Amino acid sequence: MSERFGARLAKAIAARGPLCAGIDPHPGLIEAWGLPVDASGLEKFALTAVEGIAGEVAIVKPQSAFFEAFGAAGVAVLEKVIEGVKAAGALVLLDVKRGDIGSTMAAYTAAYLADGAALEADAITVSPYLGFGSLEPALAAARTGGKGLIVLARTSNPEAHALQNALLPNGKTVAQDIVDAAAACNGCAEPLGDIGVVVGATIGRGELDLSRLNGPVLAPGFGAQGATAADLRALFGASLPGVLPASSRDILKHGPDVEALRTAVRRTAESLNAPKGLNSLENGQ
Repeated sequence: MSERFGARLAKAIAARGPLCAGIDPHPGLIEAWGLPVDASGLEKFALTAVEGIAGEVAIVKPQSAFFEAFGAAGVAVLEKVIEGVKAAGALVLLDVKRGDIGSTMAAYTAAYLADGAALEADAITVSPYLGFGSLEPALAAARTGGKGLIVLARTSNPEAHALQNALLPNGKTVAQDIVDAAAACNGCAEPLGDIGVVVGATIGRGELDLSRLNGPVLAPGFGAQGATAADLRALFGASLPGVLPASSRDILKHGPDVEALRTAVRRTAESLNAPKGLNSLENGQ
């Protein structure tokens, strides 16, 4: 078994900081770079983004859907992106949000987490909304293969509020129940467990208790969606070293110039490490 994902992530964060940079080849961004919205434009966009971003951050999050939209050619580009990110020394969090039952979930796991798979990532995003137990094939891959999962828990889109904050018979919200299930998978793993959760950086403070998670927290909503470093401080405090603020379009808008992309990544990372940045908090203030 390879070194656990949580251990590798902790080392990467220590070396490069907590920023998770997304590669989202949205058609509007491809056009803004002066590229055609076809497979050739996708490849130029994505590989330029890898060149500018992957050497600067601990973890890169390609959004699979934007590649899949171009069919087989797009998936082939995604393979190159994954290879390029790994070659640059960053971890790959493939944003696929898969969730199913039985053999279908096992097939998703084989596609993204099996050793030698064409789209093999260090971790993937998954949906637990067919029941947390339905994720067992992927959880097994994390336990035995050194992989990670980032489980949707409390997302920041308005449509999620009614479902994710609904109360269960045990008195917990759906989101809290998911967080607690992830925490149970992590146990006392050091320095960080392999099973993380998605918690939007724009949700209300105090909605979730993350103190026992002992795993990564992917925090989308930082940057273009409005959340600032101060919002991250207020929401997560100082006791969660695995918080991964995610930013994509705020960085990617600076392309296609590679050096401009690097500068944007460094500036974003510095905003998290400034005197009042994410790592400077005490008691969540």
